[in-house]
Amino acid sequence: MTTPAIELVDLHKRFSVKGGDPVQAVDGIDLTIQPGEIVAFLGPNGAGKTTTIDMLLGLATPDSGAVRLFGRPPEEAVATGRVSAVMQSGGLLKDLTVEETVQLVGALFVSTRPVSEVLERAGIADIAGRMVGKCSGGQQQRLRFALALLPNPDLIVLDEPTTGMDVEGRRDFWRAMREDSARGRTVLFATHYLDEADAYADRIVLVRQGKIVADGSAAEVKNLASGRTVSAVLPQDRHHEIRDVPGADTVEVRGDRIFVHTNSSDDVARFLLTRTGAHDVEIVAHNLEDAFLTLTASETSAAEKAGSPA
Repeated sequence: MTTPAIELVDLHKRFSVKGGDPVQAVDGIDLTIQPGEIVAFLGPNGAGKTTTIDMLLGLATPDSGAVRLFGRPPEEAVATGRVSAVMQSGGLLKDLTVEETVQLVGALFVSTRPVSEVLERAGIADIAGRMVGKCSGGQQQRLRFALALLPNPDLIVLDEPTTGMDVEGRRDFWRAMREDSARGRTVLFATHYLDEADAYADRIVLVRQGKIVADGSAAEVKNLASGRTVSAVLPQDRHHEIRDVPGADTVEVRGDRIFVHTNSSDDVARFLLTRTGAHDVEIVAHNLEDAFLTLTASETSAAEKAGSPA
């Protein structure tokens, strides 16, 4: 039986807040990820993603529950070079060159991949002699990626890995991740670029208020947010005609176009075409962004949306 790359069991973490009630950042997360998977770990700000990643990397201690990486405590897995991470910021000395930075960090490991190889892999071989302080944000992020590749890890954890990269850089980065995954490397990444999660993740895990609310392929997660959006052009002087749209969950108005979110798209479209002066009707299935907003909304905001007037 294959040992999971990541195993989180009933993970809990609470923080004290001065002058306020304690905050339950992580509230019973169970998650198993197998070797070779590319998993997107998504959620709104404050959902518990960063706290979970900190515990996964051994940077924070859970109040209860267990973390195992390849069957071992995270500190052991990290110390032996089986795990690397690319964080959003920090850890770079501005007065060293790109190559000198990689050489310096490489000296901390017993064995590493060649410096020239990781620079090439990260797409920064052509700026090896540039001072880190002169590099763009995207180039610095690529440098962090090169540093993470040094010990040739079995698991790489990425926090907003393509922040600052241009479109070509993002595409090259994910091509490299796909190639590494095909060789058995496990990738866990957090991102606000939902198109990246949709395009590159084998699996998407959505977190809300410290709990996992969805776990599956992009298609499976989209299907959890049932319904469609029916849009049509309806002049403003006729907006009163949409007050009684049957099956409408919410109705938005943007200029002369209305957007009706519904689980009965056929009924809504029929009503608009036969009972109102609407035209140019379009029906669109939910995308990952719709699913994200629906599944990670707080209970209060979800109730407000469901009861919002037309």
